[in-house]
Amino acid sequence: MSSNYPTRRPTDEAYLDDASFDPPTSLLTLPWVDCHNHAHTLSFADRERYAVAGCRSMVMVASGYHWTPYKPVRCEDIRYLWDDVINRKRAIERQHFFETNLALGIHTGVRIEDPDDLLAAMAEYCRLDDVVALGETGVTPAQHAEAWALDEQRAVVQAQMELAADHDLPVILHTPNDIDDGPRYRDGVGLPGFESNVSLAREPVLTGENPALEAVKIDVAAAAAAGLPEERVVASHADPNNVDYLLGETDCHVSFTVGYPWLTGVDATDVADAIREYGPDRVMMDTDCANILRTDVFSVKKAIFELYRLGIDVDAIRKVVLENPMRVFGLDD
Repeated sequence: MSSNYPTRRPTDEAYLDDASFDPPTSLLTLPWVDCHNHAHTLSFADRERYAVAGCRSMVMVASGYHWTPYKPVRCEDIRYLWDDVINRKRAIERQHFFETNLALGIHTGVRIEDPDDLLAAMAEYCRLDDVVALGETGVTPAQHAEAWALDEQRAVVQAQMELAADHDLPVILHTPNDIDDGPRYRDGVGLPGFESNVSLAREPVLTGENPALEAVKIDVAAAAAAGLPEERVVASHADPNNVDYLLGETDCHVSFTVGYPWLTGVDATDVADAIREYGPDRVMMDTDCANILRTDVFSVKKAIFELYRLGIDVDAIRKVVLENPMRVFGLDD
């Protein structure tokens, strides 16, 4: 053992072999796309963090019932959410330099009183160049505040898919996660990390052995009935409960939400497993950052590095975080 280092005593360097490591420095500046977030609800500082982390483009989803102050939710409440994100788009781009794109949808997490009026208005929004997807939407096993019958949910989801097919847009699915019950918290505290009145959860309208997976299968069937090709479906919140079905039995794309593993348990390991099993061509990632959740704006950027540590090639990582979302959402036109 010898060392050319003028250290007072031998350090690790004196014992290491001659093997060298070539750092993947291209990952430091690799641009990435967040294909599902609610960044318009975040702070200026959070949006600035997206820019600092190298986010090139994002799809801001304006479908969440969480921001409507009234229950039951009405058509005008959802229209407000759509109009709000349109109103904020250009100012966000001017300040932070990443591209913003919009997704508009009817979320079934709470019953909406007059969905037909909303669907009638949606066609005009679909014609906007800023709108690159419909959603997030999809059958939800249980609702907040007011239950929504399964057949009614399915009809609203399918109607949105018909509009997407008519306007050649992809649909972002809200796929329910199969979440462990976790620890029991003090009554009245709620769910730490989630600023919502979780006590208002209604009894499930979809039950059975695996309602989370069954909801996804209903959505895929609705896409077929609507004439929407499966490759135009992006199943957000992919997890081990649904990924084998989505990537193994359909032509859908999946997006792993890595922004809050404390809730879903999903992280870069699940993404790496999917890439190894099915390849990178239909895999994406998103943060789903929103102002009602404890989320991490840096989560996709961190996952880029973690995928490399887990053995995923740089080219595959680039495909997952940049090339796939650019292609699927038509951002490279």
